[in-house]
Amino acid sequence: STRHSDPGRLRTVRCRLHQICVIVMTLAKNLFKARLAKPETQIGLWMALAHPGAAEICAGAGFDWLVIDAEHGTNGLAEIIAQLRVISGSSHPVVRVRENDRALIKQMLDIGAQTILVPMIETAAEAQEAVGSVRYPPEGARGVGAALARASDYGRITDYLHTANKQVCLLVQVESCKGIDALDEILAVEGVDGVFVGPADLAADMGYVGQPEAAPVQAVVVEALSRIRAAGKPAGILTSNRELAQRYALMGVEFLAVGADVGVFARGLAELRQAFP
Repeated sequence: STRHSDPGRLRTVRCRLHQICVIVMTLAKNLFKARLAKPETQIGLWMALAHPGAAEICAGAGFDWLVIDAEHGTNGLAEIIAQLRVISGSSHPVVRVRENDRALIKQMLDIGAQTILVPMIETAAEAQEAVGSVRYPPEGARGVGAALARASDYGRITDYLHTANKQVCLLVQVESCKGIDALDEILAVEGVDGVFVGPADLAADMGYVGQPEAAPVQAVVVEALSRIRAAGKPAGILTSNRELAQRYALMGVEFLAVGADVGVFARGLAELRQAFP
């Protein structure tokens, strides 16, 4: 019989000859990464409430992927692992780390994140550094401690060190004028699985603080998304503007986040209160 477990897959093989039960653990396939290669748009949601109950509600809503945001907000290690536990099996969790830090990325991978989003990438060298952080040697420099980690089901996935590189997905975030200028070089870095355009920081860097929907900003955003896809890389973006989201979807953007838990919660409460003046 076969059943799925998180983060790996448990397969029970019964041997009739010896009447014994052999347990073989194999690493779960990263379906989000596999789908990035298909002509489809995966719809996602940002999460910053930093609570497993809120994450469980978001996961039950049917989003393809959910970002656990550790760059902004209050998500710490304990909150992240709790959310990974309740999300897996419903939606694909993506962890956005606070910076391009090798030790931090290693820790996120060890607690079971298979997809990492690294913010503020501005050069090919920084993208290459991130690639090295998510991969075991000889392809990278990820520290080896999987036997102690949730990612290997605490050592039960015995071939984890040999299979993890293939299932880890690295998304890099370009969100500054410098990053846009270096976009072609970043796209050429082997091991980058997708490029996410950050419109809020980009708008600020362009002199449009708080105005990511401004026409000059959107012109740069749309061009960047087109360049990413033309280079054969999956493109991603976040917007809570439904009209813009539809436009990005029509462009064929592969991973599109259409809101954030904080915003949805705040707007829902405001609308409910306003209904009873």
